[in-house]
Amino acid sequence: MQIYKFNTVFRPVLWGGSKLLEFKGLPARDELIGETWELSAMPGRESVVAEGMETGMTLPQLVRHHGVELVGDDVYHRYGDNFPLLIKFIDAHRDLSIQVHPDEKMARQRHGCMGKNEMWYILQADEHSLIRTGFNRSVSVEEFDHSLDDGSILDIVNAMYSKPGDAFYIPSGQIHSIGAGNMLVEIQQSSDITYRVWDYKRFDVDGKHRQLHVQEAREALDFTPGGGKVNDRPCIAPGMTLLVDSPEFVVRHLEFDDGYCLENPGCHTFVAMVCIQGETTLQVKGMPAVTLRQGETALIPAVADRVEMSGAARMLLATVPSKTMI
Repeated sequence: MQIYKFNTVFRPVLWGGSKLLEFKGLPARDELIGETWELSAMPGRESVVAEGMETGMTLPQLVRHHGVELVGDDVYHRYGDNFPLLIKFIDAHRDLSIQVHPDEKMARQRHGCMGKNEMWYILQADEHSLIRTGFNRSVSVEEFDHSLDDGSILDIVNAMYSKPGDAFYIPSGQIHSIGAGNMLVEIQQSSDITYRVWDYKRFDVDGKHRQLHVQEAREALDFTPGGGKVNDRPCIAPGMTLLVDSPEFVVRHLEFDDGYCLENPGCHTFVAMVCIQGETTLQVKGMPAVTLRQGETALIPAVADRVEMSGAARMLLATVPSKTMI
């Protein structure tokens, strides 16, 4: 086994821009890139190993081949051959739609897949960029329908200015939108089910309004007020804070200036390391060393009991909780 790095999957979209290519140190492209998928087992957009002995294998193939050694006993027992997380970078050059995701029960019944809880970590934000999460007051279904009819939906959704370093947790059922000018990391369950309820009446490349999913959204929405900003960030180790601790995933922020040693990095599960600043070399006993640069993601197998890192970097560490996690 090895430390895995994957080829980036680029997703051109009408609301995308050029920030991600600059952030990742890649050449400019004619397309507007809204997302890069960094760790994905989604059909049609599977991550492919970029280097090492298993170059060319997809993430689903790795899980089927290595099983417990790659993802950990608890995760494999829970998800089998289905890798449970999807990690992206997002550049919202224009406002994304107002949307909601289904919970586990609805997603399984309607689509035969996982529900979608997600979190965002803001990397860059233009002045006056907004994040919208949750309703700003209790809303009835009738009020919701009326807000779509008269275009006042933005008046009943929480809106807050964003800045680099902000983190947001968006559970399934919570209405939300990424505003123009935000570039961020999105860590989520491995699901691509989105119900759009408002898209600013704009047109797609074919001159048509994008499809909305109002009926499905009504059933998925949590109409109680609430927001998703993460304000409590306990320090759990030197240089490390906890951002999200949910049943579906745990996300930690790690920062170091002169190397770092991470014991039992995933607590007996895999850990995805997303480098958001700097550069580091990752070393695990018995595996070739790997250099991880800003804008890159590495997958550390569950069998790794120690990761030594050189250099200076800021990273997000994402995993799925197991029975042995603190």
